[in-house]
Amino acid sequence: MWLNSRIDAFGRLGPKVKTLLLILMGLVASLGQAPFGAVFLSLIGFASVFLVFSFAETGRAAAKMGWAFGLGYFVLTMQWLVSPFLVEADRHGWMAPFAVVLLAGGLALLWGAAFAAARRFGPFALIVTLPLAELVRAYVFTGFPWGMPAYGLVDTIFAQGAAWVGSHGLNVVLLALAYVLAWTVTGRGFAGWSWRLGLAAVAVTLIVPLKPMQATDDAAVIRLIQPNAPQHQKWDSAFMPIFFDRALAFTAAEGQPDLILWPETSLPYSLPGGIDAVDEIAAAANGVPFVVGANRFDDLLLMNAAVLVDEAGQISQIYDKAHLVPFGEYMPFGEVLARFGIHGLAASEGRGFTPGAGAELMDLGALGKALPLICYEAVFPQDVGAYSERPDFLMQITNDAWFGTFSGPYQHLVQAQMRAIEQGLPLVRAANTGVSAMIDARGRVVDSLPLNEAGFLDVALPPALPMTLYAKTGDWTVFLLLLAGYIGLWVRKRRESN
Repeated sequence: MWLNSRIDAFGRLGPKVKTLLLILMGLVASLGQAPFGAVFLSLIGFASVFLVFSFAETGRAAAKMGWAFGLGYFVLTMQWLVSPFLVEADRHGWMAPFAVVLLAGGLALLWGAAFAAARRFGPFALIVTLPLAELVRAYVFTGFPWGMPAYGLVDTIFAQGAAWVGSHGLNVVLLALAYVLAWTVTGRGFAGWSWRLGLAAVAVTLIVPLKPMQATDDAAVIRLIQPNAPQHQKWDSAFMPIFFDRALAFTAAEGQPDLILWPETSLPYSLPGGIDAVDEIAAAANGVPFVVGANRFDDLLLMNAAVLVDEAGQISQIYDKAHLVPFGEYMPFGEVLARFGIHGLAASEGRGFTPGAGAELMDLGALGKALPLICYEAVFPQDVGAYSERPDFLMQITNDAWFGTFSGPYQHLVQAQMRAIEQGLPLVRAANTGVSAMIDARGRVVDSLPLNEAGFLDVALPPALPMTLYAKTGDWTVFLLLLAGYIGLWVRKRRESN
């Protein structure tokens, strides 16, 4: 068989050529991520590395294989990281390529460890060890689970499994599909029409679209404000009034929303000094409550906040962002590094922003209670599920102008969709440059504003679903099952060797 001969030829290649091919396989595997959304190609990328895994004859060789594959995957997935460094290109631009390559290489170390851990048991073990590596990535050093393989399934029916096992459980599903694909197309592990029919059924479920849930006639209407302030102009005194006045006009536009939602840090002045700007928004809202993103000072501490203003124009609640972006909103050992002129990209003094207390519901009266999420916080399944009382919906405000115009904003949107599925709750998001959207409890985008367009959107809030299994159990169930699976592989191998 032609494919089998090509696989066998891989083992005869030199180490440099093998490394380049593994990087290419990783690049293909990453094409499931937004904006590509090519889940079939992603499956092919993962299937290809299953097929060549047996050529790693030692743990060290397996680690190198996993690292090269992971490097290709993360370089393309994380390429948007160049954008924040180009906002002030004269100051930070030189760091951009190093940041992407170093981050990709660092994350790939975890995949290298996963490959090394799987070597004794064969390629099937990667279905266990890679998801375990992704769980580690989500938690260590404050966590960074951006671009998980499972996100390629977001527009398929498989994504609904996140309500049961979360995104980490879906990593297992995607890798299992890739494993079946690998050994079916080569005829090395599976044969017969039954498997071919099974793959055909999988193909159908990958492409059949799911319709968004419909809001009830009496559903609350939320107005999303998208001022579209490019990051390099956002805090320029010549442009700040333009963006603010634009958002005020959208706020005062015709219609009768029940809530108005402004993006992260869309107030042009820090609180409490910028209270006059809050009064201007209240006047434009004309009795409609609103939430606005703002920087605020608590004595000398700087917070990234979501501020709720009630019908009377009074601030009734403030939520401070709890999960800050390292090297962005704060610098580890910031006071020391500040002496050398090194600050976070979004902070200018010492340690930068101060984290808030954690998950806190925002009482919106007749609309119910919302869990506010500020930008980066929606990336973390464990943070979104950290509430003590179940909210009626999730509410994200974000400034995705930092993420460029190619992949970052779309990947951030996909992660918001997955949080909605995991929790069985609708999610509403207002993004400075987009994509502002209403997402239903099954992760479908009901309506949205395009990226890099100014505007506003009045959209009804879809209903919530019953509390999901994942919302009750979190990542513990998947972690324990994966750990048990790895122990089971180890026990089986030991019995076979005796």
